[in-house]
Amino acid sequence: MTVRAALIDIDGTLCAGERLIPGGAEAILALRDLTIAVRLTTNIDSRPPQAVFEQLRTLGLDVRASEVFTPVVAALRLLGRPSCSVYPLVSAAVLPLFEPFDAGAPYSHVLVGDCRDRLSYVRLDEAFRAVRAGAELIALQRGRYFKRDDGDHVDAGALVAGLEYSTGVQARLLGKPHPDFFKLALDGTGIAASETIVVGDDLSSDVAGGHGVGATTVLVRTGKYADNAGRAADARADHVIDSIAGLPVLLAQLGRFDDHQPEPL
Repeated sequence: MTVRAALIDIDGTLCAGERLIPGGAEAILALRDLTIAVRLTTNIDSRPPQAVFEQLRTLGLDVRASEVFTPVVAALRLLGRPSCSVYPLVSAAVLPLFEPFDAGAPYSHVLVGDCRDRLSYVRLDEAFRAVRAGAELIALQRGRYFKRDDGDHVDAGALVAGLEYSTGVQARLLGKPHPDFFKLALDGTGIAASETIVVGDDLSSDVAGGHGVGATTVLVRTGKYADNAGRAADARADHVIDSIAGLPVLLAQLGRFDDHQPEPL
């Protein structure tokens, strides 16, 4: 196949908590050498995209701010219209990005993400009432849990599911595995999903999402891989590698790269 773009997950694929997974920096450099467009596609929604970018640079990754694509980026593209009034049930770090779109009730949208540092029954009731009054329920992501050095943590998907149950309204998903997330991530590259690999550790978001958009999927045996069903998980991905360090070898085996010009800095 011709590989022209790589959509690479962050948590569990490039990083384990605050640490870089060995081989991650070298894998990004290998993609640069092959002039493959890179997008770091993550469901991280508790921090602004700029903060995610700065952390990756601190860890030693050769990445650009424009290459970091999160549900927050997708939401800003969707909701940045004068007609929107957004009730943001999001983290304190992300809240300032959406405050300009909070014009008060009646709300057109309720935006739900990882808000563990701001969550209260008062805010939950306000979001619930806004949806009941006609606001569209938007989920930045609906992950079940995420991993940290101190153990696994409940993710925003539980909160989204609770609001869906209480309101009887299905949320619109902006993050992985929704196909639109991957399509938006490829916007501006001019590259088709059929010429793209999606690399990640999560069957339900990375592999399922990649298949949903028509991309080739690569599952890494790090991060959430151990929570997947072993060999059954392997069978559901197009390719399986031990870690991100194995990506350059896999690309060499796939054997065809496009000679397009690198993206401008």
